[in-house]
Amino acid sequence: MLQGSDLATARETVLFASLPADLAKSILDRATTRSYRRGETIFLQGDTAQHIYVVLDGWVKLFRITPSGAEAVVGVFTKGRSFGEAVAFDAEPYPVSAEAVTDGRLLQVRAGILSTMMGERPEIALAIVSSTFKHLHGLVAQVEQLKAHTGAQRVAEFLLELCDCDNGSCTITLPYDKTLIAGRLGMQPQSLSRAFNRLEEHGVEILQNQARIADIEKLRDYMLEDRSAPWRKGD
Repeated sequence: MLQGSDLATARETVLFASLPADLAKSILDRATTRSYRRGETIFLQGDTAQHIYVVLDGWVKLFRITPSGAEAVVGVFTKGRSFGEAVAFDAEPYPVSAEAVTDGRLLQVRAGILSTMMGERPEIALAIVSSTFKHLHGLVAQVEQLKAHTGAQRVAEFLLELCDCDNGSCTITLPYDKTLIAGRLGMQPQSLSRAFNRLEEHGVEILQNQARIADIEKLRDYMLEDRSAPWRKGD
C-alpha cells in the first residue's frame, strides 16, 4: 500500500494527473515502490521495458553509452517526474539506461496492467500520449538550449530552475555532483568550471556544493540575453 504522500506525488505527474480520480487510484493501488542506493542501476539500455516509473524521492539519470564508450546524459529526473511510458507500453527495449544519482525511491507500475485496463478505459492511452509529448517537449527545449545559449547561459538557467523565489538573492544546494551537471548541460567538466567562473561577474558564487546568487533578476537577464546582440549593435 502506498503512503499518502506517495499517492500525492504520483498524482502530480502528467501521466496520472490527466486520469479520472477513480482510474488513477485503481492503477496506483496495484503499483509498488522500491528503494535504490546511489549509483544503483535501475535498468540498462536494451533491456525489455516492463515498468513505468515515478520518482518519489531522490534523483535519477537517464543516459546512453556512445560507440566510443562515453556517457551521454539524456535527462535527470527528480520527485514528481515519470519516465519509461512509451517504450514500456509496447514492451520495447529501453533506448537508455537509468541509474540512481542519489539514494531514493521509485514507484513502479507494470505496463501490462495498463495494457489490460486500456480496452475498457481509453483515457489511459491519452494519458500516455500526453506524458510522452511532455518528454518530447523537454528534449526539444534541451536542443534549443544547446543551440541558442552559451555554456555559461545554460549553467545560469540550470541554477535559476533550482531557485525557490523569483527575485532578490538566493542560496541553493547543487542537487548532484558537478560531473553530472556538466553532462546534463552538454558540457565537459572543465567547461563547467569556466562557466562558473564566467558567472562570477553576474553575481554567482560557487562554494563546494552551494551556489549563492546575488540577484536572481540580473542572472535571468543574462540567461535570456540574445547571443547575436553584439552583432546587431553594429548593424
